[in-house]
Amino acid sequence: MTEPTTSHPGPAAVVVLAAGQGTRMKSSRPKMLHTVGGRSLLGHALVAARQTAPAQLAVVVRHGRDQVVAEVERVDPGALLAEQDEVYGTGRAAQVGLEALDAAGEITGAVVVTASDVPLLDGATLSRLVAAHQADGNAVTILTTVVADAAGYGRIVREEGTGVVTAIVEHKDATEEQRAIREINTSIFVFDADVLRRGLRSVTTDNASGEMYLTDVVAFARAEGRAVRAVITDDPMMVEGINDRVALATLGAELNRRTLERWMLAGVTIVDPGSTWIDVDVDLDQDVTILPGTQLHGATTVATGATIGPDTTLTDVEVGEGATVIRTHGSLAVIEAGATVGPFSYLRPGTVLGAGGKIGAYVEAKNAQIGAGSKVPHLSYVGDVTIGEGTNLGAATIVANYDGVAKHRTVIGSHVRTGSDTVLVAPVTIGDGAYTAAGSVITDDVPAGALGVGRAHQHNSSGWVARRRPGTPAAQASAAASNAPASAPPGQDSSTTDTETASEGTSER
Repeated sequence: MTEPTTSHPGPAAVVVLAAGQGTRMKSSRPKMLHTVGGRSLLGHALVAARQTAPAQLAVVVRHGRDQVVAEVERVDPGALLAEQDEVYGTGRAAQVGLEALDAAGEITGAVVVTASDVPLLDGATLSRLVAAHQADGNAVTILTTVVADAAGYGRIVREEGTGVVTAIVEHKDATEEQRAIREINTSIFVFDADVLRRGLRSVTTDNASGEMYLTDVVAFARAEGRAVRAVITDDPMMVEGINDRVALATLGAELNRRTLERWMLAGVTIVDPGSTWIDVDVDLDQDVTILPGTQLHGATTVATGATIGPDTTLTDVEVGEGATVIRTHGSLAVIEAGATVGPFSYLRPGTVLGAGGKIGAYVEAKNAQIGAGSKVPHLSYVGDVTIGEGTNLGAATIVANYDGVAKHRTVIGSHVRTGSDTVLVAPVTIGDGAYTAAGSVITDDVPAGALGVGRAHQHNSSGWVARRRPGTPAAQASAAASNAPASAPPGQDSSTTDTETASEGTSER
């Protein structure tokens, strides 16, 4: 066995096979780009590969090349790319991957070859496989598992008595006796680089599929008298591949189950695991509570003591200590410590809710920086706005940020109170401590401590219903009311003139 020429603790290289078409997915998207747990299948493979600390990492591509290459560059820009040619099979894929690695200097030592459609496989398992390979001085080490139904899988053929692996026989080429074997090849290998290189040169396409089988290198190593051993995992789901959308859903659910179990053992309360979905890159602190119907995606983080849900979906959202988020949809937002959001709130990218602040029922916020203790309690839209501390926006306050051509920013100071149904037409600045009257349309700046009133005086047209809606229930009710002692004399008009009390109608919850 050729030993590594360096003291690098991981394998000399990992080759990830991502050239397959995946026709059974029935999708225009390459199979390995479908996602589970918030990460593409290829992304899972690349993360697991990197966790082994390889000196080099190569990805073999072919079908959907441009899309696959873009995903590799997004997830692991340091990976080397190799393109498979018209020769089919895992053997040829591994060969072009090794050739790409050798281009910068011939690889020596352990080479891991893994698949791009095994999302539950982790780096720890791969590292144990590499350690066993190196400790035993193997030419080939195979990760295997035992399943109840091995139909379609390559069978592990062992030497009677010693248990040494003598061959891997593909299902199509297996005899009836070999098809009775339940130990299967998972398509995860560690090879000595020199054995792999020479063995692949001897592999042909003379088989039922007309492909270069990577598994034929096992027979090559055995023919040279080299050690070929298998490491059995007792977790078949970990090494199960995805070929269709049924398997995608099945393994996605299993990955989620394992993710939830990990967090619950770490001190997170998940009230209903059956309705909770958490991506693999989400980070939760101890004593977080997740209520039913919650989905946490992307790089979402939740600090200790926070409660999320029920019926909440957060993507790339940062939730502070002790915050509460109820029936909310949010993305690329920050909710600071002690703040409350919901129910029925929509946090769009760029929203930052300060400590102790509130975004309440039926509120949409976009690119809004809301200061500590400030409240947007209900029925409001706040877009492209900076709000100071301790401010309260009355019900149905609208920050109108778009003029049909460009978006403009509004600045609302600290300890401001807007009356209900206020519209702030950007760009506008509301000074510290200012008020606005209910129902106002504010188009000019309001100085600090001032009351902004932007509405016409009320005019009541007496008798309008009787003239314009005769015979209706409203007309009958108004006629009856006009005969009551407290009714106003016919024909009298009234209007509101006291602008100093015009701010009545503000709301705070």
